[in-house]
Order: sequence, then structure tokens, then C-alpha cells
Amino acid sequence: MIDDIKKRALHRTKIIEGQLRGIEKMIENDDYCVDIITLSLAVQKSLGSLNKLLVENHLRTHVTEMYEAGGEQRDAAVAELLRIFELSNNRG
Repeated sequence: MIDDIKKRALHRTKIIEGQLRGIEKMIENDDYCVDIITLSLAVQKSLGSLNKLLVENHLRTHVTEMYEAGGEQRDAAVAELLRIFELSNNRG
């Protein structure tokens, strides 16, 4: 992984971890549902940010290498990206 992206991704995972612990506490404390939902939506946004970082890293490293290799490697890179795109659209 690219060092800067790795650092930012790890930071994002720590934020998500804290948010999830917060949701757990809120549920245990019977907090107001809308407040729990608000934090849950924030977690989803944070996961989106993490995914963006991971895709950026993949594009800058693995996909670049696969494209330079050409042939089947290039086709595999395109297939991977299409699969990620499809997954992101199906889960929205």
C-alpha cells in the first residue's frame, strides 16, 4: 500500500471503530432512535471514505501494474473494477 493512503485508511478505520462502539453504547442505553440512526449513517459515510481510499490505492498500484502488463492482466483489471462498481451500485 502507498504509505500516505495506508496512514489515512488506518485513521479512518479507527474513527469507524469508535463510531461503532458509540452505536453499541447508545443501543445499550436505549438512546433516542433518531440519534442512533444519525450515527449509523455517519458510519456508512465513513465506510464510503475508506472504500474511496482503498480504490485509490488499488488504482495507483495494482491496476497500474496490471494495465502495464497488458493482455489477460489488463482484462482482469477491468473485470475487477467492473465488479467493484457493480457491488457499490447494488448495495446503495
